[in-house]
Amino acid sequence: MVYILIIDIGKTHIKLHVLDCNFQSVYSKQMTNIVDHSQIYDCTDVNKIWQWLVSNIRTFAQQYPIGKITITTHGATAALIDREADSNDGLVLPVLDYESAVTYEQSSQYDALRDDFTNTYSPNLPAGLNLGRQLYWLKQTFPQQFNQVTDILMYPQYWVWRFTGQCFSEITSLGCHTDLWSIKDNDYSSLVDKLDCRNKFPPIQPAWHDCGAITSKVAHELGLTAKCKIYNGIHDSNASFLRYRLANQESPFTVISTGTWTILMATQVPLENLNPQKDMLANIDAFGSPVACARFMGGREFEAICVQAGSWLGEQFNDNDLQTVIDRFVFAIPDFGDGSGPFGNRQSGFVGPVDKVSGIALATLYCALMIDYQLSQLASKGKIYIEGAFLKNPLLCAVINQLRKDQKVYMSMDSTGTVLGAACLTNLGQHTNSIALKETPNINLIGLETYKEKWLTLVDEGH
Repeated sequence: MVYILIIDIGKTHIKLHVLDCNFQSVYSKQMTNIVDHSQIYDCTDVNKIWQWLVSNIRTFAQQYPIGKITITTHGATAALIDREADSNDGLVLPVLDYESAVTYEQSSQYDALRDDFTNTYSPNLPAGLNLGRQLYWLKQTFPQQFNQVTDILMYPQYWVWRFTGQCFSEITSLGCHTDLWSIKDNDYSSLVDKLDCRNKFPPIQPAWHDCGAITSKVAHELGLTAKCKIYNGIHDSNASFLRYRLANQESPFTVISTGTWTILMATQVPLENLNPQKDMLANIDAFGSPVACARFMGGREFEAICVQAGSWLGEQFNDNDLQTVIDRFVFAIPDFGDGSGPFGNRQSGFVGPVDKVSGIALATLYCALMIDYQLSQLASKGKIYIEGAFLKNPLLCAVINQLRKDQKVYMSMDSTGTVLGAACLTNLGQHTNSIALKETPNINLIGLETYKEKWLTLVDEGH
């Protein structure tokens, strides 16, 4: 049997999954993705990641012969390379960490260059969450190095280049709040020409594009056959979305992809519904279609609330703890996510006797209310599918279910939805796309609607 290797590089964790021909995981490995603070700016240590990949792939490839590889990564990240460089990593400048505050602080002139929201549907975001801002800052700060760049590679395609030596672009990463792509014109935005870097973006190919075999050098280093193929790769939230797009065809639906970020992707929602002040935007799916989205740093905020309320992520709680939070009118008020989300840059805090309730129950209600708020802002229609980290918290999913009385809420039974979505790229249209789902459990919290209305009032007041 020939196996499929999925490389999943998230903002918090990096994962390897080996899948059999039925897309069942037979091997997995994980490491923490740590920001390197020792370079000229905060960056990703790509060589440490590569060494980890080499070590692990060389080990399991002896047992599982790998025939196909594809890659999914977080967005807002690019690698600036010189394809003729002698170094293995090819980098002209380190891969900038999108949470680096200096990117925003030192780019006050950037706002005048970026396209209007109705052109790109990319909101003006904090730190380096707009990739265009990163490129502007890098060009202004390191002009000599920037001029040496032959290719600007989206993050999945950088790893494709490391494996194959081939340079491509791909639309899901280009269209992910970068300011670089005009949805209106279906072309690069005017910002790209203002930065004079259009010629640095390699040809665009679909996420499922067969980029050819890995190089003989890499094959030897990793213990793979020279016939092992690699595919162009995809932005991680779009990987989660892809499976549902294939399964639902023309029916409206919303995917809630959860992890460090909680990203809601809703079909058949007019882009005019999007409010950039609420961290709403349009991503572009693997087939090139814009998708209405809303987001907040759900995983990051959940953990912050737990810590500040004296709880921890693994603490046990039940529906009685949720009821106590509601009965005592204890509220977590945003923003706990460093400027992201619909209430970004508000002063976060608590209302009510926080010491009398479970911190993890409070965080659960907060994230459920945020998701419900964003579903309403989007005017989401049809079925709702929850993917990712919040599946480990079925009570959170149950609260969403109670709040969305007019929609069916389903929980994915696949803990690796992003991985399985990426796997679809290796034989698009050939694999039967069945998604294991279960209905979200019912919960009956008394006074939840009143609690929600009070929370909305506090949020609107900017407490």
